[in-house]
Amino acid sequence: MRRPLCVSVLMMLVWLTVGCQRDDVPESAGDSLAEVAAPLVGNFVGDLDGMIERRQIRALVPYSRTFFFLDARGSQRGLSHAFMEAFEDHLNEKLNRGHLRVQVVYVPVTRDRLIPWLLEGRGDLIAANLTVTEARQAQVAFTEPLVRNVSELLVSGPSAQPIESLEELSGRTVYVRPGSSFFESLTDLNRQFQNAGRPLIHMETAAAHFEVGDVLELVNAGVVPHAVADDYLADFWGRVLPELTVHEDIVLRQGADIAFAVRPESSQLQAALNEFLQTHRAGTLFGNVAFERFLRDTRWVMEEGQEERMARFRRKADLFQHFGNQYELDWLLLVAQGYQESRLNQGARSPAGAVGVMQLLPSTAAELGVGDINELPNNIHAGARYLRWMIDRYYADEPMDEDNRLLFALASYNAGPRRVREMRRQAEQEGLDPNVWFDNVEFIAARVIGRETVEYVSNIFKYHVAFRLIAESQGFNVSPVAAGAAY
Repeated sequence: MRRPLCVSVLMMLVWLTVGCQRDDVPESAGDSLAEVAAPLVGNFVGDLDGMIERRQIRALVPYSRTFFFLDARGSQRGLSHAFMEAFEDHLNEKLNRGHLRVQVVYVPVTRDRLIPWLLEGRGDLIAANLTVTEARQAQVAFTEPLVRNVSELLVSGPSAQPIESLEELSGRTVYVRPGSSFFESLTDLNRQFQNAGRPLIHMETAAAHFEVGDVLELVNAGVVPHAVADDYLADFWGRVLPELTVHEDIVLRQGADIAFAVRPESSQLQAALNEFLQTHRAGTLFGNVAFERFLRDTRWVMEEGQEERMARFRRKADLFQHFGNQYELDWLLLVAQGYQESRLNQGARSPAGAVGVMQLLPSTAAELGVGDINELPNNIHAGARYLRWMIDRYYADEPMDEDNRLLFALASYNAGPRRVREMRRQAEQEGLDPNVWFDNVEFIAARVIGRETVEYVSNIFKYHVAFRLIAESQGFNVSPVAAGAAY
């Protein structure tokens, strides 16, 4: 029999992904997260035309084992991810911009920050299984429903006394996250109990970063007796966690809609999402396949051998930290590069003979003098050393800022420094800035090389945002490890 999951396993996914020790979260954790996010994704308001100009749409997503998560290989997955990747393809097909695609960048954030960050311009849309409520409609604009006619159901665990009706919730304890639609529903029910002179429901506060799965795992373990979940999530977790009882006849809210949310002034983005949803909502072929993949098939969340694979992945993260520190590179950016190169697969081999996580040719590695790159530590070492060499050899003395030195080094890693030098020369001849990658030299790359190098650089940025914000949003220390560790 498979052991039921527990909250620590879900949180361990993030811990092992970033490969670092968790510190106590300070009271200012929200401020530090905002400070980290600002230089990565910017603070922008406005509509789709500005997003197209920046070639970036920022999707605020909760880190969740159903909606957005990193699997044991470090791949981004989840229901929100699936819909946003499809929206990216849909939008770019309509724009017909060739290789210079508009990209969806994922900004993982706790649910209490979803609407504030949207309104502050730290994201452009919310893709988070958000229930449409009157209180939320007063703040944001919702799209057409992604899912219609959702019911909020009571879910009980082994520590709960038997319950047969909604009225019997009077005087009981329910574990719920403030700010959720479930909290609103329970508050409305408490008003009814108060008017009837009955004992109120005790609403025990769940942590802001807890998703439905996290809450239901505590219910399953008997730590808390009751919780509330949307019917389709209750059904999914009820098949994953064997001690749960889903009360299909105890309904706190019915006929609810789930939708994406945008800023009220983002009518163009709202219209583009509405058009997309005509062929991608629940009930369409795409929607049914996506929901089946993440909310019907439980194998991915009950996978055998996950702990062993995660231990191996943590070792990779430790290596990225070590060599990032050694070569004064952001180790999470190196993780993002390794993910773009090989999905962090040391067994990867390209048709051209590139090897391992960082996809280096053995001849290149031999010049770097790091040993056999068929060995994981040497492979990551070679990638970090090669990227640092690119920066120092070709761009250290160029009149560009540090961000562009890194961007050009990444482009050179992919396309070769000679080719990048030629593209910079061509950009200058055409009146573009040869010292700026985005919207300048990348235009030449799109024409001369095609999609590969343009997307290589853009994707690394995109993955870097996700990796770093996941780490920060969970309160982890993402500073480099101390120098001197031996591998």
